[in-house]
Order: sequence, then structure tokens, then C-alpha cells
Amino acid sequence: MKRYLFPGVVLVLAYPLLAAGYPVWERLGALVLLAAIGASAWNIVGGYAGQVSVGHAVFFGFGAYSAVVVYTHLGWPPIAGAPIGMLLSVAVAAVIGVPTLRLSGHYFSMATIAVAELVRVLSSTSEFLGGAQGLTGPAMPRTVFDLSFLSATPFYYIFLAVLAFLLGLTWWIERGRMGFYLRAIKDSERAARSLGVSAGRYKLYAYMLSGAFTSLAGSLYLCMFGFVDPESGFGILISVKMVVMAALGGAGQLFGPLVGALILVPLEELSNSYLGGRGAGLTFVVYGAIIVIIARFLPSGLLSLFERRSAKPAAKSEIASGHAD
Repeated sequence: MKRYLFPGVVLVLAYPLLAAGYPVWERLGALVLLAAIGASAWNIVGGYAGQVSVGHAVFFGFGAYSAVVVYTHLGWPPIAGAPIGMLLSVAVAAVIGVPTLRLSGHYFSMATIAVAELVRVLSSTSEFLGGAQGLTGPAMPRTVFDLSFLSATPFYYIFLAVLAFLLGLTWWIERGRMGFYLRAIKDSERAARSLGVSAGRYKLYAYMLSGAFTSLAGSLYLCMFGFVDPESGFGILISVKMVVMAALGGAGQLFGPLVGALILVPLEELSNSYLGGRGAGLTFVVYGAIIVIIARFLPSGLLSLFERRSAKPAAKSEIASGHAD
């Protein structure tokens, strides 16, 4: 993987230059990075700790609504609501996590879905949040802090910086004590507890951290699109996308969510472009098919398949060198 890292970084940095003059491709690049931020945030608790949350739309919606609420009711730039959304998400993750993280397997997933749907219904009846119609951000940029750009290129580099920071933080956690504890909990929580790991506490830490960055993704979404309603903020499809992207690329692997976003986002955009409104239901079919394929053939994701193929020549060369000795 290391030999592909430098060319990959160069390609990512140069992408806006390659896509210059093609607004569709510029926007697609920004959407991939935004989706990768959400999926990478989910990966902290779902991939490393093995706690499959299907209700992360709660945190995404908190971030999006916090950004638009500070503009609508206070007149602030939407991005000023991002820290508020992150703090709110951490607090809610603590409240939700204490009882739900005691559950295991699909019971935890079902509990997170229930919480997300409850919040979605409540938001659709709240006049403060715009009800079912939602709220809209600045129609025209007032200052640069409104992050309202004609081109998607500035959003691309903003999202890239956030994703780089999140991946760096995840890499640091992965190689530290918390990373070892989370992987031990994922493999066998009972065994981890028997070795003295405070499983409940570290799962809660991962859940709160994951919620904070998912909220940040929601705030960035609002800044780019300028609108949010209960479905685009708290809809279950948002959570499903995060899960599928991480699982497709490789849950519990640093670049797994990014690989999943690179595949899934262009696929979704192409289906929407060619099928229009007729493709709305097809999205669920595609996601369902991907989940089945992953569960049956690629439980560890595409990156693990790539790593296994790369490991075979290395193993053969080691055997050959051993015989030569």
C-alpha cells in the first residue's frame, strides 16, 4: 500500500486541475470527499470497535441543522454552527451510548435506527427547524465565511483538509492504546473484558468521537448545498450510505471508507443523472445488492482483497530467497 500512497496523494491534490472547466466532475470530486468524511467518522465506531450504528444520521443532521439555525436565527455564517453541532453530537452520543452500547449485535443497530427515526419525526414537526420544509442558508454570499462559492473547487480543498485531519487522527488512534482496545473489543468483547479492558468506556469514547466528526460532515454539507430538511438531514439513507461505503472499501481499515466513497458516489450520481426521478428506488436496490455481495464474498472489503493479492508475490519472493540461502 505504501508504494501507491504518494501517487495517490499527488492525484488527489491535482484532481481539481484535471477537472477544471468541467463543473460536473469538480462537484463529483467534492461529493466523494464529503461522503468519505462521513464514512470515515462512522468507521471509528463501526469499523474499529465493531459497533454497527445505522443511526448516524442523527449526528449528521445535528451538524447540518446547527449550521443553518445559527444563520436563520442569529445571522451568523453557517460554518459557525459546526462547533455547536459537534458539541451537541458529543453530548447526545453520551446520552444515547450509555444505554445502547450495552446491547450487542443487531440489537444495538436497531436501537440506533429507532433513535434516528424519532429525531427525524420530531424535526419535521418543529417550527424552529422549519418543519417538513426545512431551512435554507444564505441566498447570496455575504462574506467569505459563508463558504458560498460558484465553483466546487474551494469545497474540494476544504473537504480534503478535513478528511486528511480525520484520517491522521484515526491513524494515531489506530496505533495507540485505544486502537488496540477497540480491535480487541471487536474481536471478542468478553475476552477483552477478561484482560482488563474497560469495554463500555472505550466504546463510548469511539461513539462520541465518531458522532462529532459525522456532525462536522453535516455542517459542511449544509455549507455546500445551502439547504436541509428532515429527510436530507436525518434520513436513514444517510446512515446506510456510511455503512455501505465503509464496508465496501474495508471497515476497520484507514482508507476503506475513502475507497468505498470513490466507488459508491460516482455510481449514485450516474444513476441519478441517467435515470432522474425514476432511479430513486434503484438506489435502495443497489445498496441492498452491495450489502449482500459484501456479506457473501468480501466481508473484509475491497482493500483486504487487494492486500491479499499484493502479499502473494511478496511471500513467493521470500520463499525463493529462503531456498537460495
